[in-house]
Amino acid sequence: LGPMFLVLGEGARRLHVSAAFNAKAKVAMSRFEPGTSISYEKLHENIDIVRKRLNRPLTLSEKIVYGHLDDPVGQDIARGRTYLRLRPDRVAMQDATAQMAMLQFISSGLPKVAVPSTIHCDHLIEAQIGGVEDLKRAKEVNQEVYNFLATAGAKYGVGFWKPGSGIIHQIILENYAYPGVLLIGTDSHTPNGGGLGSICIGVGGADAVDVMAGIPWELKCPNVIGVKLTGSLSGWTSPKDVILKVAGILTVKGGTGAIVEYHGPGVDSISCTGMATICNMGAEIGATTSVFPYNHRMKTYLNKTGRADIAALADEHKDDLVPDKGCKYDHVIEINLSELKPHINGPFTPDLAHPVSEIGAVAEKNGWPLEVKVGLIGSCTNSSYEDMGRAASLAKQALDKGLKCKAAFTVTPGSEQIRATIERDGFSKILRDVGGVVLANACGPCIGQWDRKDVKMGEKNTIVTSYNRNFTSRNDANPATHAFVTSPEIVTALAIAGTLKFDPETDYLTAANGEKFKLEPPNGDELPARDFDPGQDTYQHPPAESGSVMVDVSPTSTRLQLLEPFDKWNGKDLEDLQVLIKVKGKCTTDHISAAGPWLKFRGHLDNISNNMLIGAINIENDAVNKIKNRLTGEYGGVPDVARHYKANGLSWVVVGDDNYGEGSSREHAALEPRHLGGRVILVKSFARIHETNLKKQGMLPLTFADPTDYDKIRPDDKLSITGLATFAPGKPLKGVVKHGDGSQDIITLNHTFNENQVEWFHAGSALNRMKELQ
Repeated sequence: LGPMFLVLGEGARRLHVSAAFNAKAKVAMSRFEPGTSISYEKLHENIDIVRKRLNRPLTLSEKIVYGHLDDPVGQDIARGRTYLRLRPDRVAMQDATAQMAMLQFISSGLPKVAVPSTIHCDHLIEAQIGGVEDLKRAKEVNQEVYNFLATAGAKYGVGFWKPGSGIIHQIILENYAYPGVLLIGTDSHTPNGGGLGSICIGVGGADAVDVMAGIPWELKCPNVIGVKLTGSLSGWTSPKDVILKVAGILTVKGGTGAIVEYHGPGVDSISCTGMATICNMGAEIGATTSVFPYNHRMKTYLNKTGRADIAALADEHKDDLVPDKGCKYDHVIEINLSELKPHINGPFTPDLAHPVSEIGAVAEKNGWPLEVKVGLIGSCTNSSYEDMGRAASLAKQALDKGLKCKAAFTVTPGSEQIRATIERDGFSKILRDVGGVVLANACGPCIGQWDRKDVKMGEKNTIVTSYNRNFTSRNDANPATHAFVTSPEIVTALAIAGTLKFDPETDYLTAANGEKFKLEPPNGDELPARDFDPGQDTYQHPPAESGSVMVDVSPTSTRLQLLEPFDKWNGKDLEDLQVLIKVKGKCTTDHISAAGPWLKFRGHLDNISNNMLIGAINIENDAVNKIKNRLTGEYGGVPDVARHYKANGLSWVVVGDDNYGEGSSREHAALEPRHLGGRVILVKSFARIHETNLKKQGMLPLTFADPTDYDKIRPDDKLSITGLATFAPGKPLKGVVKHGDGSQDIITLNHTFNENQVEWFHAGSALNRMKELQ
């Protein structure tokens, strides 16, 4: 292996490797697709060019992002202003989003993906009974979809991780992330890889298609928020508390348009998987991604997961994998880890931060249920060996005192490797003995894949999770469930105590013999003393020759549907768009395109469009999925009224509030409005991924130049968008709001389209434009 360049591919098993490169390493290397490469030489060359051009020190995130510029010599670079054209190293897709991404790639007509890509089956497994039973049922129920993804992967050169493999982000951390890589993934928690010094960014499926097609990928040049960490973690405080604290400071939109870069002496007190936890939940503050500098904790993790040679290369090029001295951040937050206390955030939003010591009193004051009905640990955010070990250490203490959990308790391993290792090392038995149920290696309740039976729909209750998101109805589809996000350790302690009023740092439990005792602070090894147990082999490598592979999509399928191109812009202004719904308050992608039971239709655009905006609150009546059809005068569901308008040739607009489209990367929230006749989404502000997804599908995402103009629009209004003949970057459009009483308001509408994106609008979608250029 050369000191600057490591090639990984079909011949991985034949590579010359060092003595440290053991059998487990060879398995990991074989999971890299043909053509995968790690070139620190190219990264360094680009960084050097840009640093000389800008004549200033660079942050770590700037080094990695600018190090992947398509044209480092000519690219215009200005934080928060210009659009960068980048060459990502890799693409990863989870099964729910991969369906639409692969359908779009198929419709592009290209024979093979241009960069290494993988599909991960983690979203379609519903939690009901336990891991073995739930996985078996999922394979039966989703056979058609899994077969489509497996054959499409084989046909087009995409690696396929079978159901049961684990959650996409944990698999990436174990196999594909490495310091300095630029990876895009069709899931908003892709930034998890930042814990291994990677720039990993969540995108929609159309963005993934661009990269798989070998087209430079566009990203607005991010601002950089610095989080300086001092002190060290200890006791009950965990890495999760860092991001829970940051979320409380920045709120759900405070990171929009920025990369969060952690630095400072406190970084070294956090494990690699702990850093991944922090980066993972950066999605909850709207950040483009988050990243940590390369250090010995990452090296240890790389060595333990069979990538010692990558660690050796990273050591040689460490100067490019840490920030330059004297680099400047747009905003800096300082957190002393020695003073940081355990936190719990919620309910209903991940930025409502409380110290654990105060949550009981706050809950009582606000009328939140104190009884903890269910504690859930695991997920892509917190399912590492360290997480499971620390939770098991608390469970063991309870068992030794004759106690079990008062609340129901579930455990979700992040990957087959984690499941097999914690089973071997006894953690799973301890967690089961205390009352836990070990679920499948999948997303499960975190994304609403939970067949919950212990409460009735509408029944007010509290759950605590180690997940990342806790929007209304997110986990169990029950809008009355008060979901709180915290660390696995605090979840375990609260599940044992059964109440939010329990502060494990100060409060006592009562043992089976009546003795009062306190839980000792959790402890757990960062990594297993022995090597990881890889468990079952669940990876399908794409074949070298795929000419005979067939990818079938039945025309009568209810779950898969080939795509038809959207119509091109007709060259005219958009006249008299009917306001379909004026949305009141928070409107996340869960409100726009719900997950849970709707996941089964992610490959069928027409069927999944029946969930469009069914969770959004209509400002006219404070109801969900109940709007007035202005053609008939009758009330109906949002998708039903949209379909009626489309059938009658009436295009429409959605009006929304701040941070519209917060949450998941799911592009269905953009595809569905386009499919059902929508042309414009007009809001006070957008979440980054959703705004891009709308542009990709030929929609017009616009914002009020004056946010108070939101109040001028009435639910029965019509809106015309003028100035499209000269639609150009930086040039606002005009909106003519026509009221039912005959009066009008003229408002100014802003947009963030660049020249390429304007061409997407003209062509009808980014995919249409790609075909025009072939």
